[in-house]
Amino acid sequence: MARYHEPVCRLCRREGMKLFLKGERCFKEKCAVERRSYAPGQHGKRRNKAQPYGLQLREKQKVRRVYGVLEAQFRRYFAEAARQKGVTGENLLRLLELRLDNVIYTLGFASSRAQARQLVRHGHVTVNGRRVDVPSFAVKPGMEIALKEKLRSNAFVAEALETALARGVPPWLELDAENFRGRVLALPSREDIRLPIQEQLIVELYSR
Repeated sequence: MARYHEPVCRLCRREGMKLFLKGERCFKEKCAVERRSYAPGQHGKRRNKAQPYGLQLREKQKVRRVYGVLEAQFRRYFAEAARQKGVTGENLLRLLELRLDNVIYTLGFASSRAQARQLVRHGHVTVNGRRVDVPSFAVKPGMEIALKEKLRSNAFVAEALETALARGVPPWLELDAENFRGRVLALPSREDIRLPIQEQLIVELYSR
């Protein structure tokens, strides 16, 4: 399965903001954006005036990188969002939020979406009591997501869960931290998605 293998801190620097791709490291002084707040590469410090197309492209790339989705898969998500009723941009973000790896991260069972993806791929996650090892699996309201028993004593999971309890879980999810399980209560609304995303720019890009 194709995925990005290069240093992820470069992605944050390229977008000029923290995308929280490295978990706890993003909150410390070692964060690459804190140490070098300019784009990577030989001409990273050069400031170019962004054109409308450039702004649209950067917004699309930012969302792709936050959720760990490659270009072809992102296009499929956009096509599905465009077919649904309602606002296309909001539909797109909702589809991405309902990915199983994102739900695992949002519940606090992993410190990053990449770590959540690994938990799913290694078979440590169940949905309604059945093992699911596909990170892009689309969860629906009423589904119960849980970690398998052998992983509940893992130090990384415990640390991630403690951080999640401190930041809070969005209202469309319900977390049972004691039993390492959660439930999807409803579809996430635009107000529930805390990321600084201008989804309309992505719609404009694909509407060209």
